[in-house]
Amino acid sequence: MTAIDPCRTIQAVAGVARLSPYIPGKPVETLEREYGVQNAVKVASNENPLGPSPEVITHLAKMLENPLELARYPDGNGFILKDKLIEHLKPALTQLTADQITLGNGSNDVLDILARTFAGPGDEVIFSQYAFAVYPIATQAVGATAVVTPAVNWGHDLTAMLGAISDKTRLIFIANPNNPTGTCLSGDELLNFIKQVPDHIVVVVDEAYEEYAVHKNSGFSEQYFSMLSKVSEFANLVVTRTFSKAYGLASFRVGYAISSEYIADLLNRVRQPFNNNTFALECAAIALDDQNHIQQSVELNWQGMAVLTQGFQKLGLDYIPSAGNFVCVKTGANSADIYEQLLYKGVIVRPVANYQMPEYLRISIGNAEENNRVLDALSMILNQ
Repeated sequence: MTAIDPCRTIQAVAGVARLSPYIPGKPVETLEREYGVQNAVKVASNENPLGPSPEVITHLAKMLENPLELARYPDGNGFILKDKLIEHLKPALTQLTADQITLGNGSNDVLDILARTFAGPGDEVIFSQYAFAVYPIATQAVGATAVVTPAVNWGHDLTAMLGAISDKTRLIFIANPNNPTGTCLSGDELLNFIKQVPDHIVVVVDEAYEEYAVHKNSGFSEQYFSMLSKVSEFANLVVTRTFSKAYGLASFRVGYAISSEYIADLLNRVRQPFNNNTFALECAAIALDDQNHIQQSVELNWQGMAVLTQGFQKLGLDYIPSAGNFVCVKTGANSADIYEQLLYKGVIVRPVANYQMPEYLRISIGNAEENNRVLDALSMILNQ
């Protein structure tokens, strides 16, 4: 009997069949195993080099003292974390309620839920050239059509995005600050854009790097402000944030969206039950209470940014000014080869050719030792 090849008979939906999966930064363990290097540093995934708050570490130890809790499902509504978020976000949204919050397994999960909730075959989703890779993935997976507007100076052209709106548009994604370019829209121009978008189109403002942009040392703090305070003014506005960056909880995968109660209700119908585990929910709530750790993390970031960008200038390398915890440096036509040589020197950065930026490498801001490792390795490679 001839075996049937399932690849010839099983068909994925069209959008999924054409998808190119998201490629994460190379793990340190993988590099050391495959390249035979030791003491590697990873500055590829925009992680906090300080890690999470010490209060989180203490709380984790206490959680493990009660192993029976490991056998129980987490709180599917995330009451403790939502309560802490309401308290933390009060300055921006005085009337915020738990019914306006959607929790995600990282903010990537929330972005995917938004696409599944509001877009499908025949619909259009607008985002910018050089935008976060999850936007096209989420769009294509639901069978919607991506409308990609050309960037200006590596950032969003809001005029072009308004001009791209059609009667098929259902969703608009804007990252501010943007990943991978680090570009930043002023609060005024973004607010003016939202005012002009028809009410039936959902505007998603992805603020994964907000904590960095607002800091006084960012160079962008005078022009930038969060759209969080505007959620109560626009029924079609959704703001997403994450605990993976400044809060140092990337391994726990916690993100959230703030929106109208109507939108949140729709999102929570699609959201998977128990999409946040107990450790994630409790540790994110603990992390919110330690804003001193956030300040230390952000200040370290801007110190490191100054070291890296000054180092790039000494090496004769151009870079894109960034409002986040990463920076894209122009290493030229042989960027792929430089990336590979950095790996052999135990330095993991992020190639961004998949973002149509083949001459650039994205480098996360590390601690002082990691930043110096990056600059020393680049210097050796460029001057050999």
